[in-house]
Amino acid sequence: MKKSSPLSLLLPLFLLHWLSQGKLALGLGTTDGSEEWGYVEVRPKAHMFWWLYHSPQRVHSPSGPWPTVLWLQGGPGASGVGIGNFQEIGPLDSNLKPRNSTWLQKADLLFVDNPVGTGFSFVEDESLVVKTDEEAANDLTALLKALSNKVQKLQTSPLFLVAESYGGKYAVTLGLSLLKAIQNGELKLRLGGIALGDTWISPEDFVFSWGPLLKDVSRLDDNGLKKSNRLISSFDLIINTINIDYRLMDSLFFKSGLSNKLRSNNSLAEAIKQHIQNGQYKNATNLWILLESVISSYSNFVDFYNFMLDSGGDSSSMTSMGLSDGISMKKYSSYLSSKDSSDGDFNSFMNGVIKKKLRIIPKNVSWGGQSDIVFTGLAGDFMKPRINEVDELLSKGVNVTVYNGQLDLICATKGTEAWLQKLKWDGLKKFTNLDRTPLFCNSGPKDTRGFRKSYKNLHFYWILGAGHFVPVDQPCVSLQMIGEITQSPIRTSYSRKLKGYKYKL
Repeated sequence: MKKSSPLSLLLPLFLLHWLSQGKLALGLGTTDGSEEWGYVEVRPKAHMFWWLYHSPQRVHSPSGPWPTVLWLQGGPGASGVGIGNFQEIGPLDSNLKPRNSTWLQKADLLFVDNPVGTGFSFVEDESLVVKTDEEAANDLTALLKALSNKVQKLQTSPLFLVAESYGGKYAVTLGLSLLKAIQNGELKLRLGGIALGDTWISPEDFVFSWGPLLKDVSRLDDNGLKKSNRLISSFDLIINTINIDYRLMDSLFFKSGLSNKLRSNNSLAEAIKQHIQNGQYKNATNLWILLESVISSYSNFVDFYNFMLDSGGDSSSMTSMGLSDGISMKKYSSYLSSKDSSDGDFNSFMNGVIKKKLRIIPKNVSWGGQSDIVFTGLAGDFMKPRINEVDELLSKGVNVTVYNGQLDLICATKGTEAWLQKLKWDGLKKFTNLDRTPLFCNSGPKDTRGFRKSYKNLHFYWILGAGHFVPVDQPCVSLQMIGEITQSPIRTSYSRKLKGYKYKL
């Protein structure tokens, strides 16, 4: 057994003495230097945890520099250090076994628990959690300023922001924040591009896609579609299945004046649209939760992350959720744990062997898959669209890639295609008129795995057979995709494991 160093024994004392804003508080790593991790105090009393993996397959190529991927998890409040790392793209799975499809074959990987209050990140006062996507972007910018000074490789390695689910809203706001910091000489980084994977960029377009999509795939019939869209029918269902607060209904529909506006088209989706257009994002969030519940009931509990599956829900589980969390968001952090074959509980894994390895996590900080305080803090921004930010990034010449799983419902391809058509980018018409190119996996049968389309700096990947978690459902084509997005100089195949990669102390 490896003996603890004197430094590791004293770490709890050092944790009491945080350094000044934007400075590295603590940083440790493996003895061979292949992994580094630590905390950055991004604001006074707000501490963000990061974990960087250096790829053993890193090469210096005249065709291009070795890239770094910053993975941004969704939620909001889900842990990238835990979920993205051990359940999606990191070098090891939650049994600490090598992952054949790890993206570490193509790039260095930087995982963060973002925003503060997520995973191993923490705030000393709950009032310090972020309230907007812009605040989250400011914290991430502070993190990257500190890291770029500590890890010199980051200054020469193009950084790609790769986001999943709600993480897409972080990615586009962070991208603009980074461009500003780089232009002002405050940050020594090169932004290589942004990839949006099944991301919550335009909530309005997604909620309008759910009913028609489920009708097309027979999870709803005409009768179910009509009933799920009508407010009065929805109220009857909700009142009979969920512990509803009538005062909430009154404020959402009657005091807001929406009941009169919607008499001719009594649709929950229309009500959500009205609230978004009025800037009433918290009300829109509550209505979104109601719509999810109604859709779940009339579709016999469709899985919002893969519409070919059942969620395993029932009316009793809906009742226990109440109206504080959406069905899909409530299950986001635990979804992959329910699908994998790991031994034991994932929370115990993160708070046990992983916390012991890291050695710098305060004793009073426990890892959780999804932070309720972060979700609550961002309730006012949750339904706010970020299409304008995508437009601005495209106009500034930033490479923007969108990829979507065919079987996703919560961030359905139909909704993604709808918000893309709202872009004001001058290349949109030519992009739309292009034919797609089929995608195949380099190993195995030559079945079509997806399609790709690119024009100038906008790129779209349609991934067949994948739900919300594309790297998990289609690991082979996802690995090839990230190699193309980052222009990685190495061309490893899916079946090749990282040489000698194992759990390290």
